[in-house]
Amino acid sequence: MPIVHAFDPPERFVAGTVGEPGARTFFLQAREGTRVVTVALEKQQVAALAERIDELLDEVMNEARTSTVIPAVAPLGLTDEDPLDLPIQEEFRAGTMTLSWDPAGERVVIEVFPVGEELVGLSEGDPEDLAPDQEDEEEPTEVLVVRIDAAHARAFVQRAAKVVGAGRPDCPFCGQPIDPDGHLCVRANGFRRRPE
Repeated sequence: MPIVHAFDPPERFVAGTVGEPGARTFFLQAREGTRVVTVALEKQQVAALAERIDELLDEVMNEARTSTVIPAVAPLGLTDEDPLDLPIQEEFRAGTMTLSWDPAGERVVIEVFPVGEELVGLSEGDPEDLAPDQEDEEEPTEVLVVRIDAAHARAFVQRAAKVVGAGRPDCPFCGQPIDPDGHLCVRANGFRRRPE
């Protein structure tokens, strides 16, 4: 049986970081009462999750088959600017994430699996070479499952966008991040660009 960290719904579900721009570690954190689960992930995963949640809510809003009002943007009262809850104890590093809409509960369902779990049950060689008990994928060892309403999902997206955007500025020429002491821009023949 996998360890399931289920929050339905959490009191708080946010993306956040620890560290200085250029050396930040990104986290998803869910809290219910005194129970806090923190999962590490990559900046690109935070951006992709936020973008996909926004797209999913737009699709649901356009279908108009829900009794709940789907807000187009995060409601003002749900803005969360607070830092991550301390102490930060990483449960696992995120690999595969799934996202769906539960029409019965009218909630966004986010499942986060540990890195490497997407390959569990697969082995090298032909599928015919697998033993009968290896044909089915094994269950993941651990999973974070968060179910949130549309308003809280929009608030998650808003915060995630701020977290992702708070990093180093991008070079207008090559698109690479500019460190506080600048960077060697390949599009400017090695000229050292500094942040403005």
